[in-house]
Amino acid sequence: MDEIIATFRPDLFAGKHVLVSGASSGIGLAMAQGFARLGATVIATGSSAAKLEAEKADPANKGIRFALLDVKDRKAIDAFLGALPALDVLVNAAGIARPEAEFTEETYLEVIDVNLNSAMRLAMAAQPLLARSRGVVINTASMLSYLADESVPAYGASKTGIVGLTRALAHRFGKDGIRVNAIAPGYHKTAMTKALWSDPPAASRIAERSALKRWGTVDDLVGTALFLASPAALFVTAATLPVDGGYVVG
Repeated sequence: MDEIIATFRPDLFAGKHVLVSGASSGIGLAMAQGFARLGATVIATGSSAAKLEAEKADPANKGIRFALLDVKDRKAIDAFLGALPALDVLVNAAGIARPEAEFTEETYLEVIDVNLNSAMRLAMAAQPLLARSRGVVINTASMLSYLADESVPAYGASKTGIVGLTRALAHRFGKDGIRVNAIAPGYHKTAMTKALWSDPPAASRIAERSALKRWGTVDDLVGTALFLASPAALFVTAATLPVDGGYVVG
């Protein structure tokens, strides 16, 4: 991540307050680290107390406050956001996938709730604080906002929904100076995709379809998040930026 961070002014987010959901690992954690390294006060939330405790001990997470938050619980979200003194950036990175199991109604609804509904809950709860700071919302879409994977109908539906939600919230919040954008990751090496990137034939097929002939890393998403939250993107809103190495159009 060092090369990415060096691209930006080291105090770019000094004095800014950032909240990242789904940040006990993977993409969310990498984004939290990126903002913290550029001077932001960062709160990283997750649903696993054990994971959060483990990350607290990691020196790479210096400057990040880890907090337990159930993104399915509207009352908990309202109380959590209501206790914050300020907020400049909200990153909605909470997400799950349950291949094959998503064809049962219970699991389908759970995935939709975590991946899509939580972004709406957090954005609405954060809106008053973001209006004061003329802040930023960054949602997490996916290459499956545009492609089909028959094993994850809820994941695909939720990530397609994120694109529409991002556009709607951008227009709803725009009058308050709040910008709302999304990032659409492709195949990045995370715990969620480990079954694929640890299988050489599958990993090779995926890399070959991308324009850059490789898998993404979580660090590949950090620079895009920092850009979208920065003054360099002051007239960018309602956009979903693909960070997939060209996979979708391959």
